Amino acid sequence: MKLFLDTANLADIETALQKGFIKGITTNPSLMAKEPKGNYIDHMKKIVKLIDQYSNPVSLSVEVFAQNKEDIITQAEELVGEIQYENLSIKVPIGWEELEAIYTLSNQGISVNCTCIFSEAQCMLATNAGAQYISIFGNRVKELRGNFTGTVGATRKWLDMNNITKTEIIMGSIRSGIDIVDAQLAGAHIVTAGLPHYIKMSEHPGTTASVDQFMTDFEGWLT
Repeated sequence: MKLFLDTANLADIETALQKGFIKGITTNPSLMAKEPKGNYIDHMKKIVKLIDQYSNPVSLSVEVFAQNKEDIITQAEELVGEIQYENLSIKVPIGWEELEAIYTLSNQGISVNCTCIFSEAQCMLATNAGAQYISIFGNRVKELRGNFTGTVGATRKWLDMNNITKTEIIMGSIRSGIDIVDAQLAGAHIVTAGLPHYIKMSEHPGTTASVDQFMTDFEGWLT
């Protein structure tokens, strides 16, 4: 399972790129709203510059903020043209009108990350419309249905049964390292989470105790 970073924060992105474990970056309007005010496209270009700096050509998902299919298509085309990044995906929320935008963009060769998904049925629609990624909002699904693993598992089973390999499941709305493990066990291809979750994943009391013991033993041998 691949790990994506869910943020628009340049410092967090640079830190994760330095560590080398992320395979993608996802952004959304709410994450952008946490950053200093500025130009949306210019901010995305700064992210691309960081990616290029570390020679790590990860996937980058950038969300449209238009709300009708014509404007979504136009805005998506503008983002692709302005950002000029080979591994760019355009995030489009699932919806009846939005399906046509997903289909149109996909047929133009533009990678689409269909977002705001809460059900297996939505996953099926987005996949058939041509989405490369289908982003399930894990803990928001959990709040409504009690768990998210059923949605992820059923969708992965449907993809595998139909030999669909062009579309990958992204699990978002992550609130703990346990969520990340659960998503992997359920069959998600990708998890996207904030940097603090990955930092916590790298830590364990047993690791700290073992390293301390190694150093104590070695220092005793040196003396």
